[in-house]
Amino acid sequence: MHVRTRWPWISLLLGAVVALNPIGLDFLHSAFFAGEQLARNIAQPIVLIALALMAVVVVLEWLVRSFLVKRRARGAS
Repeated sequence: MHVRTRWPWISLLLGAVVALNPIGLDFLHSAFFAGEQLARNIAQPIVLIALALMAVVVVLEWLVRSFLVKRRARGAS
């Protein structure tokens, strides 16, 4: 694997695609801007858990990329 940067662009791009498609936008709208309290109460925990999972995935990708960049800098192949 040839890693050039530590920036976790793969997981950030995946998260943006999931959140910015029509279904994701509708789910975000129902979680925070719905007129019914029941819809907000159902969707908010799901959105917040998904956000936390995406944050964990971003941190894991950053750690793996950092490890690979440091390993490559040491000269290991």
